[in-house]
Amino acid sequence: MQVVVIGAGIVGAVSALELLRDGHEVTILDPGEPGGEQAASYGNGGWLSTSSVLPETYPGIRGKVPGWLMDPLGPLTIRWRYLPRALPWLWRFAAAGRDWKRVRRIARALRPLVADCPERHAALAEEAGVGHLVRRTGVIYVFPSRADFEAEADGWKVRAEQGVRWLELDEGELRQRVPELDRRYTFGLMVEDGAHCLDPGAYVAALVALAERRGAVRVRRKATGFAHVGRKLRGVETDGEPIPCDGAVIAAGARSKALARAVGSKVPLETERGYHAAVLDPESGPRIPVMPSDGKMVATLMEGALRIAGQVEIAGLKAAPNWKRAEVLRKVALRAFPGLPRDLPASRVKFWMGHRPSLPDSLPCIGPARDCPSVVLAFGHGHIGLASGAITGRLVADLISGNRPVIDPAPYSPERFR
Repeated sequence: MQVVVIGAGIVGAVSALELLRDGHEVTILDPGEPGGEQAASYGNGGWLSTSSVLPETYPGIRGKVPGWLMDPLGPLTIRWRYLPRALPWLWRFAAAGRDWKRVRRIARALRPLVADCPERHAALAEEAGVGHLVRRTGVIYVFPSRADFEAEADGWKVRAEQGVRWLELDEGELRQRVPELDRRYTFGLMVEDGAHCLDPGAYVAALVALAERRGAVRVRRKATGFAHVGRKLRGVETDGEPIPCDGAVIAAGARSKALARAVGSKVPLETERGYHAAVLDPESGPRIPVMPSDGKMVATLMEGALRIAGQVEIAGLKAAPNWKRAEVLRKVALRAFPGLPRDLPASRVKFWMGHRPSLPDSLPCIGPARDCPSVVLAFGHGHIGLASGAITGRLVADLISGNRPVIDPAPYSPERFR
């Protein structure tokens, strides 16, 4: 088949590689540079975490949301002018984590997306000649005390039910593994099979370059719709010349909604705007990536920078960034790692904002479009886009090639919202 992959982020890049592996002719369509700063794949926290199986809302978190919303610089905020437009999504978002029965159903669906992500990404990175960018050191969740962990124990019980395993670290063991960490943290959980990426943008760029070396054609244009006769696809329309094809993948991240609607799939996609602060050439930073429970962010030592990534802002695709939210992350970094200078000059801190493509139940859409099944939707991965991108690309190729799917696609069906 001739397949157009719309989007050159992590999902589009791996989809292109897997489609080439199955013998298809592939065009990668994206107006931006693969791995560039405009892409969500560029700015994430770099975690390849096998433990990321909880939805974004669950009973232990829901009670904290009002306080976060009242705090203008808390980990979750809503631009109030955008609230009327976001309200239907927020209602579904809150309902998804209303009780543990629903949470367990979502966790069962999330686990296959991340269960073997370190192995898959390590193999892809080696293929692309950037094996050094995937580092399998594990990841650590840290708490001020064991009591703080026990307050979140129900969520960890759900993780355990899905096969997630960890080591408990007392204060001494935590200090040995992360000596740079502030001493107010006295308890930790280490997920040993986790991994991280030292430069997500460079990794995605390398995957796209590998696809091009294997025959993919990259076109720097914007997809605007589809030409199809009945349920048969004829091509992808762009802001330039149309591209003839008989298969397509919508992997345009937070900008996928209108494209999905053009082939009959009405999907409640929203952007969870995320920020990061990167301390360049840091004097201190964790060898093993860390998530402080009281900061709701991740700290990852990458190539040449300590990246602090997090925050959720509901404000749509067009609102200007609120750089105060990135400044909060810088302050969190200084609190968590006292070895960093208190007076970091502006030239040594880089801020970024991007758009996580998120669906209210924390599950992505992966499956055929309603009106044109040779168009496969592959977006909405929220906070686990990088981690789940490897197996999503394989699943996309299976759906287009007619292979037995690598995992059951049913939980991710776009039709679940109808």
